[in-house]
Amino acid sequence: MNSQLVRLNKFLAERLGVSRREADRLISDGKITINGQTANVGDKVKILNGGSQQSDYIDKGDKVCYNGKTVPEKADYIYLAFHKPVGYVCSRHAQGDTPTLYEILPKEYYQLKTVGRLDKDSSGLILLTNDGDFAFSMTHPKFRKNKVYEVELDKPLAPLHQQMISDHGIKLEDGISCFKIIKQNDYALPLSKGVRRLASRGLAPAARGDGSAGRAPRKMVMHNHYLVILQEGRNRQIRRTFAALGYKVTKLHRTGFGKYELGDLKPGKYVIIKP
Repeated sequence: MNSQLVRLNKFLAERLGVSRREADRLISDGKITINGQTANVGDKVKILNGGSQQSDYIDKGDKVCYNGKTVPEKADYIYLAFHKPVGYVCSRHAQGDTPTLYEILPKEYYQLKTVGRLDKDSSGLILLTNDGDFAFSMTHPKFRKNKVYEVELDKPLAPLHQQMISDHGIKLEDGISCFKIIKQNDYALPLSKGVRRLASRGLAPAARGDGSAGRAPRKMVMHNHYLVILQEGRNRQIRRTFAALGYKVTKLHRTGFGKYELGDLKPGKYVIIKP
């Protein structure tokens, strides 16, 4: 069984459900010991690799304690897909009068951290976990994970502007922003199914109860709805990109992140997923 040295703050973050910065604070405050000795920031512990992260454990010669209590040897990783409603922040602490999404989740998941963020005015798919390696693999640019958003603008996007964003990118204060845009308009769907489905999503009026549902398909024109496919994850990047060209995002809803999709998950609900 192979062993490896792991930074103490990483070990604590995974076992205690805190950030690495918070773990360093615990170490600095003298609350962590290794084999009875007060730990220092930057210390490492040796773990034995049993073939999967879930079965990793500390070498018998090491014993890590927090406030005198032994830190669990096994890391029980949890992965959630959550439908964040509009009006909540992806933070552990409320921002003014704005609540945090942790107020919706059961208490047993409070230790989980969000994988990336959605701003207060955005909704859709958020992943949460206590597995730092998983979070890194989902968010670091080198892994190029696609994130898919439904975007509504305050006015139709000019073809030239769409081409500028998709082909060349827009210069923002933190660099060039470039992403793929797919226009979502000119729907031609039967009223018996298509319009009702669109209405359930808030994208079209509901079908009338006057027999029109059985008539020929009717074209629905929606000139300001788009799909955005993004591989980066900078703060409010989509909103800032459109704003740089004179547009306001009136709706931002994430439906996909890597291999994970929101599907029919209702706002405020969550499901356990596999990495």
